[in-house]
Amino acid sequence: MLSRRVPYILSTALKLALFAGVIATASAMADDADMLSFTVRSRMPVGEDGAFRVAHERTQWDPAKTAAVVCDMWDQHWCEGATRRVAEMAQRMNELLTHLRDHGVLIIHAPSDTMEFYEGTPQRERAQAAPPVETEISVQHWMGLDPEREAPLPIDDSDGGCDCEPQCEQGGPWSRQIETIDIAEEDAVTDSAEAYYLMRERGIENVFVMGVHTNMCVLGRPFAIRQMVTQGQNTVLVRDMTDAMYNPRMEPYVPHAAGTDLVVAHIEKYWCPSTTSAHFIGQPAFRFDEDERPHVALIASEDEYRAEDTLPEFARKLRDDYDFKVSMLHASPDDRHDVPGMETLYGADAAILYARRHALKPDQMEALRGYLAAGKPLIALRTSSHAFDTRGETPDDRVDWPEFDGEVLGGSYSGHHGSDTTTRVEAVPEAGDHSLLAGVELPFDSASWLYEASPLADSATPLLMGEVREREEDPEPVLWTNTYKDSPIVYTSLGHPEDFENDSFVQLLRNAVFHVLDKEPPREDQ
Repeated sequence: MLSRRVPYILSTALKLALFAGVIATASAMADDADMLSFTVRSRMPVGEDGAFRVAHERTQWDPAKTAAVVCDMWDQHWCEGATRRVAEMAQRMNELLTHLRDHGVLIIHAPSDTMEFYEGTPQRERAQAAPPVETEISVQHWMGLDPEREAPLPIDDSDGGCDCEPQCEQGGPWSRQIETIDIAEEDAVTDSAEAYYLMRERGIENVFVMGVHTNMCVLGRPFAIRQMVTQGQNTVLVRDMTDAMYNPRMEPYVPHAAGTDLVVAHIEKYWCPSTTSAHFIGQPAFRFDEDERPHVALIASEDEYRAEDTLPEFARKLRDDYDFKVSMLHASPDDRHDVPGMETLYGADAAILYARRHALKPDQMEALRGYLAAGKPLIALRTSSHAFDTRGETPDDRVDWPEFDGEVLGGSYSGHHGSDTTTRVEAVPEAGDHSLLAGVELPFDSASWLYEASPLADSATPLLMGEVREREEDPEPVLWTNTYKDSPIVYTSLGHPEDFENDSFVQLLRNAVFHVLDKEPPREDQ
């Protein structure tokens, strides 16, 4: 198993402080200080081939019209692995619920089949007192997979999902909700349609759903996602506050945490968007200790080279071939200077940037600067040399960074040779057996017309040079390494859509990811 533990320079405390500062900045920018302001992630269908595109959007909810449902966070599960993960997640969930409660959100605890434990408590009686509501579609005891709306689940949980070996004996050992999660005086407790009745009684239209298990109760219970969406509630899954019942020895044979991610993606495609606790409590998104996958955030935000198509395909390669956790970010279709979800960088181990001439919102630019200040690595492609140079056309409420190329990447972009040219790529003699070039067949031809990037900063080390094939021109560096403060940097001016069909370029990009993470790539791929 690959480790995501990389030797970052700044202390965890400082990195958390930087993250909290960015979240505070974003909150301060909310249109109404009394509103809950957060980013949601969804997956939008693209074309007719079943493909989906990740989209982020900033959202505001009125706390008085919002509930948070805690699904089946029992004191004990029949699966020991599930019990362990619930216990690990519960402390962070309690912090999130405390924050939401303090801001006026109704907290509904729903530990199914344990209502006898709470009988006679004010929280239980509060839910019982909610008057039933006639609905066009009844709130069912269980709402299973809807083949008219959703594809089959992406994981096989037919064995019950226990990932212990040998598997645990199934049963129902739970007696109450785990004690780590506080049940306050003003909260409610139920495991039935009472949850929806209580929401209607209070005029609640928005629902956060969290808890376990993502592929089972979080979808099917009467207070959970399928039913809330069916009843017309604005529903959001808190994706870092959930866990799937999935055994990696079953299809699609991925790590347990990756199985949860696949179910989250299913929900984002067919039911509702998701968010993370990071937007509310000033810490990076929660990850289980056993989830050691490297996390790579990919930012595809340019309008010339189809990065919105090519970079997600590379992200899938990282996920499927190398068991990476990946996050895709894109510019808003309504505002090219808005890249929602940039705070994802604070939970990432590496970032890949393919952007062109943006001036970001202050909190988004601060997320990038904070990420680099934490000593984290960056891989930048092609137009990223002028990613944040708007040539003086920066909107009043946005922030540019025209010095990004020289300061961070170590280049001096000044233009390019004609788009009717191709580039011959060769290694510099000093490159030797550099890990970035492992398995790369050189020389090769690139469809990327040559960028004028010289001179490089003294801190930069060129590895590949390019020449215009069609005419006599001085060669230019097309791939180099640099260090910005403590952040390892790899930049390449390659990245034309046809380059992503070139095995040599894809190998370079794959090598760059392992290089900046200081990890040995799988031997069979070298």
